[in-house]
Amino acid sequence: MTSFKLDELIAIDVHTHAEVSCRCPIDEVWQEYEKAANVYFKAGSRRPTIAETVAYYRERKIGLVMFTVDSEHQIGARRIPNEEVADAARENADMMIAFASIDPHKGKMGVREAKALLRDGVIRGFKFHPTAQGFFPNDRMAYPLYEVIAEHRLPAIFHSGHSGIGTGMPGGGGLRLKYSNPIYLDDVAADFPEMNVIIAHPSWPWQDEALSVCLHKPNVYIDLSGWSPKYFPPQLIQYANSQLKHKMLFGSDFPLITPDRWMKDFAEAAFKPEVRPLILKENAIEALRLR
Repeated sequence: MTSFKLDELIAIDVHTHAEVSCRCPIDEVWQEYEKAANVYFKAGSRRPTIAETVAYYRERKIGLVMFTVDSEHQIGARRIPNEEVADAARENADMMIAFASIDPHKGKMGVREAKALLRDGVIRGFKFHPTAQGFFPNDRMAYPLYEVIAEHRLPAIFHSGHSGIGTGMPGGGGLRLKYSNPIYLDDVAADFPEMNVIIAHPSWPWQDEALSVCLHKPNVYIDLSGWSPKYFPPQLIQYANSQLKHKMLFGSDFPLITPDRWMKDFAEAAFKPEVRPLILKENAIEALRLR
């Protein structure tokens, strides 16, 4: 990605969401989940458009990875088109990377979509949310999709741990937390060593499982999104400062957590000075294969 201006960026946020489409109407099914998430994250009710998100990051000289989440099978909410995210990345190629999201339940049609999206090289990775999509990451159903990703040597981000989506809704909105135990990613990382696996978020209540998988598998990374650094489990900071200092990535979970808040709290957390630039930018360059 020669157009990505790494030297001009102070950081790379590997975890931002496309929340509001400029092409599709608001989905009423998703609105109930969004309202509950606003309560859980203490977030404002207005979500930014893709263009507003890009402008926010450009002003701060922070690169970003953006994606939507395809939860059409499990939740029944229409996704924002992957093409809309890709178009934004194409127009902002100096500082934005687009990941696609395809529900593994779509089977061969999902594989066809992935191959079509990858033809022009704009999509640089994929996003999965096992809880919102209702599948175990090591389910062989998803393997044909992983094969396409691995063939192109692209990374894949997987939500892990507790999910703010569904929290507080009756029955958790029908979503099941078990799917997002990061131990299931151990199989994925073992079976697809060409695919960098990024475990998203501090993986509470399974933080130790995430650290173990990341330590054991060279192709596994952890993004630190979704939580303020001041609430990180102590063992996460311990490993970030030592054996996993090259495997931790800055991520915010924008707009639910902003880079402004995350970076302020990161500066006050117990990370070693030499580790901070690795987390903010250098590790992402390796994980995303930007050089």
